[in-house]
Amino acid sequence: MAMEEKNFTKVTPAIRHLADKCKENSKIDHTLYDKYEVKRGLRDLNGKGVLTGLTEISEIKAAEVDAEGVSHPCDGELFYRGINVEDIIAGFTKDKRFGFEETAYLLIFGEMPGEQELKEFNKLLGDYRCIPPNFVRDIIMKKPSKDIMNALARCVLMLYSYDDKADDLSIPNVVRQSLQLISQMPLLAVYSYQAYKHYYMGGSLIIHEPDLELSTAENLLHLLRDDGKYTPLEAEILDIALVLHAEHGGGNNSTFTTHVVTSSGTDTYSAVVSSLASLKGPKHGGANIKVVKMFEDIKEHVENWDNEEELTAYIDQILHKGAFDKTGLVYGMGHAVYSLSDPRARVFKGFVEELSIAKGMQKEYKLMADVERIAAKLISEERKIYKGVSANVDFYSGFVYEMLGLPKELFTPLFAVARTAGWSAHRLEELMNCKKIIRPAYRNVCDRKTYVPLSERIEEEK
Repeated sequence: MAMEEKNFTKVTPAIRHLADKCKENSKIDHTLYDKYEVKRGLRDLNGKGVLTGLTEISEIKAAEVDAEGVSHPCDGELFYRGINVEDIIAGFTKDKRFGFEETAYLLIFGEMPGEQELKEFNKLLGDYRCIPPNFVRDIIMKKPSKDIMNALARCVLMLYSYDDKADDLSIPNVVRQSLQLISQMPLLAVYSYQAYKHYYMGGSLIIHEPDLELSTAENLLHLLRDDGKYTPLEAEILDIALVLHAEHGGGNNSTFTTHVVTSSGTDTYSAVVSSLASLKGPKHGGANIKVVKMFEDIKEHVENWDNEEELTAYIDQILHKGAFDKTGLVYGMGHAVYSLSDPRARVFKGFVEELSIAKGMQKEYKLMADVERIAAKLISEERKIYKGVSANVDFYSGFVYEMLGLPKELFTPLFAVARTAGWSAHRLEELMNCKKIIRPAYRNVCDRKTYVPLSERIEEEK
């Protein structure tokens, strides 16, 4: 007799009862956090991150110290291995070449490659730009996921099974695994999206083979578009987006996850999956989608985008929880570290304007620039943020992806494609320099209780 099919996703009254019990017995008095000086979110009361490690991979500068030792907010700067990222981007844009691969080399190996080194590195990444035979059919297509980040995580975890040296933590082997994942991640992301589109949206299933001679940015566009075509400007700007998202210090949530999980001695695939899980969170990698949805809402409710008063009034409504998702957040504005400006947004903005002209979307670009200016003023006046507020990179990245015709489902996976380079650099740094498992302390604040045997509890219930 066939077993009755059960719905395991239904929240039953029994589950609700247990959930209520969980809520009732899991509340911690918030005053205790201050009493015991707990650094919630590993940040102090001034919002400064708690020092938990050392790194040479990247540096975020958001303040300057004067002669009296007082810290003052300044325009943000981002350094990859000691080199200003603005200089890196200026260098390869001047030479009219793609820079993500060179950036990955710098982050992982600590120095800029020479001409021959870069040529050999690009060839190595090209050779690795493939996935095991039948992987698309057996892993990606058989059970597509509605969330591409979850699909990416499953794919990466399954690659463990195809690696004869999956648990080998020697540096040469981890370097090999890291470079393979950097090359494979674009394929896994796009193919997972194609499977999703085909099975859940009824779209045509078009699978392109990667071109081993193309850059990561070019391959992404080639793989994703039905005709495989793209313009040089489109590929250039997507490449810049990858460079700006490749790394952002050891303290961001997903990279810190890389360090924590790596310190346990786990394999490369498990470490990357853990970081993917972190990046999926809307408080981390999903922010640019929120920006896009917020602007869709603004366009719907503001009749005249050029009317300063009307636009200001609606942004003020968003800020006061009266519009959009009523959280009081103007998405894309502000950053945990940067104050006067986010260098990634500052660099990106000029390229965004150039693309908007090419796409005939100057009006949309002007709206974004106006919202950025007005929101910064309103937020500063309303919340008196000591360090100031400015647009972060998420403010413009979603708009760029829209202009490139990329689906929203791939916004966060594209972040993962880029950040795999940074995660790889930090994993290798952790393996080479830190021999202890990361284990911060948690203070128990539960009162001691006397155990009562079940038989006595039954008697009490009678």
